[in-house]
Amino acid sequence: MLASAAVLGGCASFTPDGGFATVEKTTKDRLGKDVQWARSDADQDSISKRVDELLSKPLTVDAAVQVALLNNRGLQADFQELGITEAEVVQAGRLPNPGFSFGRMSQGDEREIERGLHFNLARLVAMPLIGRMEARRFEQVQARVSMNVLSLAADTRKAYFTALAAEETVRYMRQVKQAADASAELARRMEQVGNFNKLQRAREQSFYANAALQLARAEQAQRSTRERLVRLLGLWGAQTQFALPERLPDLPPSPLELPDVEQVALAQRLDVQGARQAAEMTASNLGLTRTTRFVNVLELGLARNSSNEAPTQRGWEIGFELPLFDWGGARVARAEAIYMQTLHRAAETAINARSEVREAYTGYRSAYDIARHHRDELVPLNQRIAEENVLRYNGMFIGVFELLADARTQIASVNASIEALRDFWIAQADLDMALIGKPSLSAAAGPAMAAEAAGPGH
Repeated sequence: MLASAAVLGGCASFTPDGGFATVEKTTKDRLGKDVQWARSDADQDSISKRVDELLSKPLTVDAAVQVALLNNRGLQADFQELGITEAEVVQAGRLPNPGFSFGRMSQGDEREIERGLHFNLARLVAMPLIGRMEARRFEQVQARVSMNVLSLAADTRKAYFTALAAEETVRYMRQVKQAADASAELARRMEQVGNFNKLQRAREQSFYANAALQLARAEQAQRSTRERLVRLLGLWGAQTQFALPERLPDLPPSPLELPDVEQVALAQRLDVQGARQAAEMTASNLGLTRTTRFVNVLELGLARNSSNEAPTQRGWEIGFELPLFDWGGARVARAEAIYMQTLHRAAETAINARSEVREAYTGYRSAYDIARHHRDELVPLNQRIAEENVLRYNGMFIGVFELLADARTQIASVNASIEALRDFWIAQADLDMALIGKPSLSAAAGPAMAAEAAGPGH
């Protein structure tokens, strides 16, 4: 047993990458992007150079996601969780330190010296099981960190499209305000020469005041959404002056067709996989609890006592607790309850995954249909109306104010079109995230069970 434990203890060592390769592979497979763990000043310098390169030109959505994955400090803090957990895994795989005792007693001319060496046999017996539990816990941490990477990418995509739509709206509302300003000025002059009454002048002034208010609101939304994007990208100082494109990307020619979206989600969602692993880990912990229910303290001691008036004493001793009052039944019952709880959590995760992915897909298809309706029906129709009114104005069938009044009706249509296109791209980001999953609450049961099974009494 001691030889086996020595082998296990020798195998407990740190990996070269700290478990980061799993996160890198998940990011590359799911997103096609790079992640880098800033573990030194050289790593941070490399990240800064890459970020500056990406920010040197108008930021695309893919570039924004890449900047966030490299530069977000909260994500870098999550990467440190890998190092913390690996250190705990390595510590759990190390042999327990032996205990040494030394005593000196005297009685008259007699002096007696006692020496003792003690080993925690219970910990040695449990080491293989504890090692497997800790390895599973490390895998859960890797999955959780990977999920944080994917969540950050999805949040960045949504923040990017929201900020880009806000900037496009601001540019359009500035044009509207310029037109309203010209209309109000023309109405003022026409009132002065007696061609406009006070009611007509007030209507034009009201339109100008409303346009100024809408512009102020659009500018505030633009600042707020841009700052949200800045935080996700982890930018500060001069980096915050990055440029965005002038307009949102065009609508794809056709939407995604996913008839088996539920099966795809259950097969690849990380939270479903994590819930399944948590159930397996809890079952393993239950086996450890049952194995050690009667052996709470088990120690082996070697003794060597010497005296100046008697031969040296040598021997050994074993110490253990007698299960007279606590037979470990409560600990086993608790472990079984936690196991059943984990099974129900796993089932809940699967049920929720099906519902979430259905909701995300129907939202995606609805957003696509609405944006396409604006693009193919409403915007062209309003454009034709505007062209007809220009022809009527050129033919002097209508005046300039009738032309401007018709242009005002197009403002809501254009803004709604921008919002519909923005909502589509956000819906696509939500669908992508729904197919990946979200952090699983059931994963928290694993470490709790491990701590219970490998408590201080072991």
